[in-house]
Amino acid sequence: MITGMLPRLCAAVLAAGLLAGCERRSDLADPPVDLGPFDLGLNIVVADNAEKVPISRDATPEEWESALTRAVEDRFGRYDGARFYNIGINVDGYALAPPGIPLVVTPQSVLVITASIWDDERQQRLSGPGKQFTIFESVSGETVIGSGLTRSKREQMDALAYNAAKAIETWFLENPQWFGEGIPVPDPPGERSTAAAAVPPPPGPAAPEPATPAPAPAPAAVPVPAAAPAPAPAPAGPAVPQPALAPGDAALPALPGGALYPETP
Repeated sequence: MITGMLPRLCAAVLAAGLLAGCERRSDLADPPVDLGPFDLGLNIVVADNAEKVPISRDATPEEWESALTRAVEDRFGRYDGARFYNIGINVDGYALAPPGIPLVVTPQSVLVITASIWDDERQQRLSGPGKQFTIFESVSGETVIGSGLTRSKREQMDALAYNAAKAIETWFLENPQWFGEGIPVPDPPGERSTAAAAVPPPPGPAAPEPATPAPAPAPAAVPVPAAAPAPAPAPAGPAVPQPALAPGDAALPALPGGALYPETP
């Protein structure tokens, strides 16, 4: 519920006869205005909490949701861009001029809505908390004496819904940055976009190659000691004289050192 909505609606109803614009022909048969890659995604209207001024025809939430959903589809369904945008509308309050003879002023119908827009691909709300619109009936020969006398409730609601969708389209035109190609969106913390990950970082200056260490000096040769000279052979001892043998005697065997032993018979 919007705080202070009823007093504002009552004031709007009293002033509507002076502030309402002139009746204009429908522009839905004209080519749509340029909204870049816009294509209508979700079309959501909520009217459960709409407030009604005391002097007003009754309208159910379902009737408002049907009228506004149809008006948004008629206007934004003409676009065929490459990116979906979701439109959300909340009905804050309304006043549908009742039939009867006005006593002081000619009452007019009024609708108060809050609209929002989302980029469907990025799951990003573009409009912040949304924008509130106060929508009046257009002045014509039928409404100058009070639309309650000349229009049915359905006709009043359709006229207000048409003007509401037109006001939202004008709001979009005032914010072309919402429909530009390549709008940067920060990545969630700790994540990198696929495109950023695919682009290698620019090459930096080449690092100097490490110097090749000089070879270590070969160890000094260890001198090998010369082989010791072989010992000289011991000099031979003096020859032991052999006794002369008598004729017919056998020679005695010689033992080491030149000793002689008698031969065993």
